[in-house]
Amino acid sequence: MKRLAIIGGALALLGLGGFLLWQNYWYYLPGIIGNLKNPISANTDVVWSQGPAEAPSGERAPNILVIVVDDLGYNDISINGGGVAGVVQTPNIDAIGRDGVIVEQGYTSNATCSPSRAALMTGRYPTRFGFEFTSAPPEFARYISHSDPSALRQPIFHEDRLVDVPPRETLGLPPSEVTIAEMLRDRGYHTMLLGKWHLGEVPDMRPEAQGFNEALGIMQGASMFLPPSDPNVVNARLDFDPIDRFLWANLPYAVDWHGADGDRRMRPRGYMTDYLAEEAATAIHANRNRPFFMYLSFTAVHTPLQATREDYDALSDVPDHTQRVYGAMIRALDRGVGRVMQALRDNGLDENTIVIFVSDNGGAWYTGLADINAPFRGWKSTFFEGGIRTPYFIRWPAGLPRGATIPGPATHMDIFATAAAAAGAPAQPQLDGVNLLPYLRGEAQGAPSQRLFWRSGPYRVVRDGDWKLQVSETPNRVWLFNLRDDPTEQNEVSAQHPDRVAAMRAMIEAQNAAMPRPLWPALIEGPVRIDVPLNTPWTEEQEHIYWSN
Repeated sequence: MKRLAIIGGALALLGLGGFLLWQNYWYYLPGIIGNLKNPISANTDVVWSQGPAEAPSGERAPNILVIVVDDLGYNDISINGGGVAGVVQTPNIDAIGRDGVIVEQGYTSNATCSPSRAALMTGRYPTRFGFEFTSAPPEFARYISHSDPSALRQPIFHEDRLVDVPPRETLGLPPSEVTIAEMLRDRGYHTMLLGKWHLGEVPDMRPEAQGFNEALGIMQGASMFLPPSDPNVVNARLDFDPIDRFLWANLPYAVDWHGADGDRRMRPRGYMTDYLAEEAATAIHANRNRPFFMYLSFTAVHTPLQATREDYDALSDVPDHTQRVYGAMIRALDRGVGRVMQALRDNGLDENTIVIFVSDNGGAWYTGLADINAPFRGWKSTFFEGGIRTPYFIRWPAGLPRGATIPGPATHMDIFATAAAAAGAPAQPQLDGVNLLPYLRGEAQGAPSQRLFWRSGPYRVVRDGDWKLQVSETPNRVWLFNLRDDPTEQNEVSAQHPDRVAAMRAMIEAQNAAMPRPLWPALIEGPVRIDVPLNTPWTEEQEHIYWSN
């Protein structure tokens, strides 16, 4: 009977697959197959490992809490502007900066999610170990490349590279790399992940194999925030965006738990952002009497755009539906951050916890929302400032000044070195990042890093001092800006400085020569316009880059 059931299920799947192919809905298949291979169970409470019943006497190493949000635009929080539509305030996120140190020129280490997270985890350029492109299934690239045959600029799909792409589950962080979690675990920290991982799904790449004692993780790049038909959800589908269509078709509503009470894949409890914040607060209480490292990686405000009915109703003054849902997601995110910060206060941990707040990259062009990265040009997937500038706040009342500002620049890679220094770890010679503590305390002056690089296939960038050069092959052009005089990249000056362009090109080439080949190839090069979102009609004169993935 069991064999007959398996055969019947296989035939049903083949029948469903044939129907979807016939209807040209084949892009639903990855999600269906993934859920069949790895079923999602009902939610059950997780049991966080309990630390000592009493706090040890004497001086204690600081706790370290790194909060990473997903696709947050520079202008999405009220400390950097008006917030979404000028009405969504973010007092809890703002307070991390106002009560700590704000790095004015905070940078992500890549313009897309998983390479950026690989840099944060390792303190190294992701290209240094071949993690150059976002891990995504080939079906995603194929679907994106054939999504709009009428567009003025067409994506480029590299069919010939398919044979060189390993299984999606293996597109992740090499186990040979030392992660911030491994470093801190070896210093006696209890290490925890909550939220997005996106650095590999096979056993030796999962969080529990990369230094985390416990993980309540979202293994893939994103997740539903609630089931689309939930009575408490308000959805905003972006029909103009092929990425959005693919996500709605394939994303699960699920988390993976690894802890002392076992491993399981299950549904969350309620709205994802609230769930992660609530579990983070519970985990903080469980570990109040021992040093801990928590990597709290919210999936907000990445698409799919979904808000709770309560948050949506609270923004009745926002007339545009999409902007209102997006703003409601920001509202929930700020509430979640506030819940976690309150847990630190409730458990007497506020003074001696280092809290670092960043985004993984800039806001996405495919939301269709025009001003989320203002005043900067560019979006996620571009190396214009809008794609790589992030709010960068570090708060540690016991060890850093309050209400201070440093110019930077600082990047994701600096978080590893800074955490290592705060934890008393020995120097880490393999790092590309630097220890920010002397700069945050005013003990060191100048730029923490004189020269920074970004790379995605043939699109390559160097910042050298105040100068920034972007080099693109498709289209074949360069952009040179002086960020001291022109921080929002309005005035391109390469024609006036040919010698500087040549010197900075040589820096890029020297950096590239020291990097290995990517671990997997980019299957698609997609056009992204610099100054307008995806739902704006194409015109010939619009500046654009081609993003490799």
